[in-house]
Amino acid sequence: MNVTTSTLDVPGARLHHEVRGSGPLLVLVGAPMDADAFAPLAELLAVDHTVLTTDPRGIKRSSVDEPDLDSTPEVRADDLARLISSLDKGPAIVLGSSGGAVTALALAQARPELVRTVIAHEPPLIELLDDREQLRAETEKQASTYLDGDVLGAWRLMLEQANIVLPDEVMEQMFGGERDPQSVADERFWFAHEMRPSTFWQPDLAVLGSTPARLVIGIGEDSTGQLCDRTAQALATALGTDPVRFPGDHTGFVGDPAGFAARLREVLGS
Repeated sequence: MNVTTSTLDVPGARLHHEVRGSGPLLVLVGAPMDADAFAPLAELLAVDHTVLTTDPRGIKRSSVDEPDLDSTPEVRADDLARLISSLDKGPAIVLGSSGGAVTALALAQARPELVRTVIAHEPPLIELLDDREQLRAETEKQASTYLDGDVLGAWRLMLEQANIVLPDEVMEQMFGGERDPQSVADERFWFAHEMRPSTFWQPDLAVLGSTPARLVIGIGEDSTGQLCDRTAQALATALGTDPVRFPGDHTGFVGDPAGFAARLREVLGS
């Protein structure tokens, strides 16, 4: 599959993005996940879609003018709107995962004319939960722990809050020792400037409930009991819809791109 790689200048940033295939526009977006994480899924979907993937601002190949500014859902939604408009193939189907699901929801609120379907896969919207004050405090502690230099400690706190268990040796392998400098830089940007604006974001439920776009709330089949299962369930309930299950867990599209693509096609065709 041929991939066209480009950079789009937007206010305060330059957005690396990739385009595959032809047909209806389908956007795959994460935060902090970059375009590479979606590449296997994009290849499968590009047989009958124009698939757009991107590095969110401040992550990997998408540079920013002021690295100390927060990456908010509203800013990232504006970035996504400019990318979609630049291709002139909208309105788009947008699949956002994790922080990217928050971006997609912010886009549906601000620019509904640019989207026809939004699949918000496990958005970490803790403000929708009854224990949001405790979760907010825990999130602040995760950020401060990381920025104080305790990388493993911050990840342990984050995974504990998410109700995800990883063995110590896996934690050490993933987050300890010598690591890729770019991965470390992206991780720091997440903890310092992306995590809190994304998880503390409060959707406008009235606006989302009245949008002409189709909204689908996705949850991984293996995410039961995890934090993002709870937040996605809360969002679906608030919008008066039933969540849709996808293969795998919070990053099921990485672990099983073929199964995820097949399920996505089912959802889009229903």
